[in-house]
Amino acid sequence: MESNLSEKTVLVTGASRGIGRAIAERFAEAGARVILHYNKNNIAAEETLAALPGSEHALIQADISDPEAVCEMVDILNKEQGRIDILVNNAGIYEEADLLEFSYEEFREYFSNTINTNLVGVANLSFLISKEMVFHGGGKIINISSRGAFRGEPFALPYGASKAGLNSLGQSMAVALASKNIYVYTIAPGFVETDMTTDILEGPRGDAIRNQSPLHRVARPEEIANTAIFLASEDKGYMTGCIIDINGASYLRS
Repeated sequence: MESNLSEKTVLVTGASRGIGRAIAERFAEAGARVILHYNKNNIAAEETLAALPGSEHALIQADISDPEAVCEMVDILNKEQGRIDILVNNAGIYEEADLLEFSYEEFREYFSNTINTNLVGVANLSFLISKEMVFHGGGKIINISSRGAFRGEPFALPYGASKAGLNSLGQSMAVALASKNIYVYTIAPGFVETDMTTDILEGPRGDAIRNQSPLHRVARPEEIANTAIFLASEDKGYMTGCIIDINGASYLRS
């Protein structure tokens, strides 16, 4: 059954490209009003906005890793956009590095940059938006995590750590907010075919990564977007606290 979200307003972070863009497009197709968040890539964000079906969509800019910027963004949303029914926490960074080549100072900067964006920033935004959702009677939060939270990320150690923390954050918030009619879900993809992963997938590791799945490919952004729409549907409340794997059986857990 096709989802109808015509009465909903959705904030999608990191929506200028890749998974975020696919999620924004899918929500717009379902009739939702979409607020596209971006940090640096205004041109891509404008292109995404222009491509969305429907009207009354909007852009908003903020550095998710900056607590004050997050607070200012939510203040603007409250004044200019009104109620946020669904928050999709997609914004994140992935930076590969050889761990042992760092100095201690370099490692701390590398680690904190990722954690502050992928975990602390998400926590700050989720906290502020959930307070507004309580005021308005409920809502949904959908976090985009990663297979790396379970299998580890030897080339991007803070990324795996941030996503493991995000999984725990989502489950804890699901319990804390259930009585307030706020539902929290997590999607954990494996590698996804986006511009962020192009260099990796087209490089010497590309075939090995694709062959991690018995389907011999990586995920498409629209597959993640379709799962987000599924979770946003009205009858999915009892799934709160779930973590849904989308990795083509490249990593199985029980």
